[in-house]
Parts: sequence; C-alpha cells; structure tokens
Amino acid sequence: MFKGKKYQDSVKLIEKGNLYEVTEAMDLIGKTAKAKFDETVEVHLRLGVDGRHADQQVRGAIVLPNGTGKTARVLVFAKGAQAEAAKAAGAEYVGEMDLVDKIMKENWFDYDVVIATPDMMRFVGRLGRVLGPKGLMPSPKSGTVTPDAGKAVAEAKAGKVEYRLDKTNIIHCPIGKVSFGTQKLEENFNALVGAVIKAKPAAAKGQYIRSCTVASTMGPGIRVNPAKLV
Repeated sequence: MFKGKKYQDSVKLIEKGNLYEVTEAMDLIGKTAKAKFDETVEVHLRLGVDGRHADQQVRGAIVLPNGTGKTARVLVFAKGAQAEAAKAAGAEYVGEMDLVDKIMKENWFDYDVVIATPDMMRFVGRLGRVLGPKGLMPSPKSGTVTPDAGKAVAEAKAGKVEYRLDKTNIIHCPIGKVSFGTQKLEENFNALVGAVIKAKPAAAKGQYIRSCTVASTMGPGIRVNPAKLV
C-alpha cells in the first residue's frame, strides 16, 4: 500500500526493531503526527490469553485522568428519578421504549455511549443485535448497566473508556489526542495499562502483555517495551 511523504518522513524517526520506554514513545507520537487535524492516540495491547474461553476474557472500563479529548454523546435508558439524574448529569438523550423504537425503526446511532438502569434491560435487550456489533450494548462489566445513571453519565463525560479483547486477543483503546502532549498521554497510558493488568484473569499463563504499540490516527506504530509494563 502506498504511503504519503509525511508518513514516510514519520517512519524515519522511529528506530526499526527498537522497543521504546513509555515516555519516549509518547514523545515520538507528537513528532510523528503530521495530519492537519488533532489526531487521536490509540494503544494496542496483545495479551497472552485466549478470549474464546470465558475464564480468560479481559474487559472493563476506566476514567482516564486527562479525559479523551472528545465529549461523548450519551444515550440513557431510564425512568423517573434516574432519568432526571441522567439529564442533570448532561445526557443528550434520555428515554424508555420511545428510544428503543427509534433505534429499531430508524437505525439511529447519533450517540457514542449507551447507559441503562437494570430495570430497563428487559426492553434494551431487544437491541442486542443492533447495538452489539457496534460495541454500544450496555453491560454491567463496563459499568453501563447501573442503578446510578447520573454517575455513569458523569464518568462518560469525564473521559471513561472501555477496553475489551477483540477476536485476535488484542485490546484497542484511545488514550487522548496528540495535542495532550507527552505527560498527559503518559498518564492516560499508565492508567489504562494499570487497569488491564489488574484485570488479568487467574487462568492466564505465561507472559500477559505480549506486545504494545501506540500510534496516532495517521501516524506509524511505535512499539513500547512490554517487559517494563508489568
């Protein structure tokens, strides 16, 4: 695949085969991001687990100390006092069956996070085939099925991110924008990796974090030394 001159220039800044310290990697992110927009920075962690087994799943959520640089649009399924709390916390959309119907009939996805109170899951469960493939289905493990809708909305607005294994046992997760700078990106990186390490399944054997790569939206991957992350 052809890569542009800016990308090729960025690649030259990275020493081939080198495993960087976290601070070095975050510093390089700023130097290799050449796009005219504020690129998102993502972390890619390959874990030594087999996600096909229930006892080796790795999934959770964490509020990044410096946020994500993006204001999440939040949809909440709740009623009564919980609906009012969600609205007060800044949720863009709050409702019950009216929102279920809108999603089902209009294929509506004008939101980034979906939260539901437990009593609403009997309705929201119908949306599994629609929201699931997009990673939007509420789940107790990610804190998006909760009796405290207001708190969940506040966390989503503050920069809460969900991490979970894909089919190849890799976690892909944003940790902010290039404009954050080295220190804030490093703080967010450490918070995410710390959460993933705490979520290590008891059934996991051998090296847990097999590889770690960070990259901006349009930039090349920068490999971080996984031995320094555990």
